[in-house]
Amino acid sequence: MTLTLYYHPFSSYCQKAVTALYEKGLAFEGKLIDGSEPVMSEFKALWPVGKMPLLVDDGRTVFEATAIVEYLDARFPETARMIPADPLVAVDVRMWERFFDNYIAYPQFRLLAPRIGQEVDDGGEKWRAKADTALAVLDAHMDGREWAAGDAFSLADCAAAPHLLYIDWTYGIPDHFRNVWAYRDRLLARPSYARALDEARPYRAGVPMNIPENRD
Repeated sequence: MTLTLYYHPFSSYCQKAVTALYEKGLAFEGKLIDGSEPVMSEFKALWPVGKMPLLVDDGRTVFEATAIVEYLDARFPETARMIPADPLVAVDVRMWERFFDNYIAYPQFRLLAPRIGQEVDDGGEKWRAKADTALAVLDAHMDGREWAAGDAFSLADCAAAPHLLYIDWTYGIPDHFRNVWAYRDRLLARPSYARALDEARPYRAGVPMNIPENRD
């Protein structure tokens, strides 16, 4: 049995799936989606929509990072769970995973838009305000907490790690959000995410983000 992941190491959503794979200790064959052949043809044949990541397991394809992590929990129940068995804690994990995708990542993407030649409404003021609101909510939530939901590292944290990294590079997390900064530091130190982040480093050249020194 070989798991195959079509992905790019710099993609935040791919990092979500890769971090879960490393948390679970699951080996996989990575196929880099960088526009080169024959991988692109394989990928498009399997998933014409063309969005990363895509997991293939014994002929079964699973698309979307969140679904991939859910699939891994179901497929390999003996490994560390990314979604807890307790259904109420599982709701919290899924809720906060959505928080990071919708309220941290989306403003970050909109603020990045002008740097890749796209227009952004109001000069980005609306998205800066939304980012500030989301970071304030997260800062309050993380007071006294180690991880985003429940007592263990979960799917929510797999989502948080790259999104908090990239919003700091794109916008800058204000210093007064001390709980967010402490949480971000824990995420960067987590071996599974640290490994995913190291694998993304060679692809930083030319990215339209301001990568601060000593902030990764």
